[in-house]
Amino acid sequence: MKITVISDTHMPRKAKTLPTRVIKSIERTDALIHAGDFTSPNLLYYLEALTHVEAVAGNNDGYEIILHLGTKKIVEMNGYRIGIIHGEGIHSTTIQRVKQAFANDRVDIVIFGHSHQAYNKWEDGVLYFNPGSPTDKRRSPKYSYGEITLGDKIKAEIFYF
Repeated sequence: MKITVISDTHMPRKAKTLPTRVIKSIERTDALIHAGDFTSPNLLYYLEALTHVEAVAGNNDGYEIILHLGTKKIVEMNGYRIGIIHGEGIHSTTIQRVKQAFANDRVDIVIFGHSHQAYNKWEDGVLYFNPGSPTDKRRSPKYSYGEITLGDKIKAEIFYF
């Protein structure tokens, strides 16, 4: 199973459409995970029409998105447990908040956003994965998104453009 992973799209303020390369990734994978900050429900509904979507709301998402998605979830895909959270907060770093949020949960992968900075690291048997942003790079040198393959092993890759 192959999954496209995005976060922090901030549409339509930061972009009117998703980059073509991200749409092509979504079309060739089995599902999409979005780690929050859609900022418009229109993007969510567009993505749900394209593919199976698992997502959470971010700190810039309105009530409609929060009500539809929630802010933290654990999903099972191809036998793996995947935690999804945006990662906002006021204390500590984004990665510290994300680890704390799933400290009492059994997960294989934690997907998060918020920082707009790609992150792809294994720690204590858990993959922590932030795809960065395909539309709002902020302090990152490039835009980015990710793909995760769930087979006998977990393979995760970040694509920069």
